[in-house]
Parts: sequence; C-alpha cells; structure tokens
Amino acid sequence: MKARLHTNVPIMQTYQSKFGPAKWLTPATDATLKRLPKQGIKWVLVVSPAFVADCLETLHELDIENRAYFMGNGGQVFHLLPCFNNDPDFTKILRNMVVENNR
Repeated sequence: MKARLHTNVPIMQTYQSKFGPAKWLTPATDATLKRLPKQGIKWVLVVSPAFVADCLETLHELDIENRAYFMGNGGQVFHLLPCFNNDPDFTKILRNMVVENNR
C-alpha cells in the first residue's frame, strides 16, 4: 500500500471494530494510539478507507475515543480524514458504478 502512495511518511495498519469476546485482529487501533506518544510519535493522521460514509463508529470511536487515547497519552496533534460521503466527486463515482452495473 505504501508504495502505491509514493510517500516516505510512516504508515501503520491497525484494526478497529472488535465485537464480542473472540480474539480480534491486531494491532488494535486503540492500543496503538495509546502507545505511539510514548514512542515519540506525537502527530497522527487517521484514515479509514473501509468507511465511505460517516456512522457512529467513525464519528465516535475513531474520532472521539481514539483522539482521547492519543492525546491523553501525550499526543499533540490528532487528525481524522473525513469520510467521502460529503464529496460531490465521490457521489458521481457511486452513481456511475450503479448505472454501469444496471445496464
């Protein structure tokens, strides 16, 4: 993924949305954001490409809860890239996909 972005910015993949008592994929987003400031990483940009529209998870867990974990452990700057749901170009892409698939 990093090679396709053509950047030297450090990128990590973490997992959100644990549900139930079963073991979940790791590393967990919340645990990672708690740990990063202690490792000297004070600025983060959170991007969640799996979510194309805002929902309770993106608005509360990703932004409010995870911001509190990061900032509460010494982080200085926390940004969450918003979902595409408000972007007119994204709406056009979705429309075109629907039209093409229904021909």
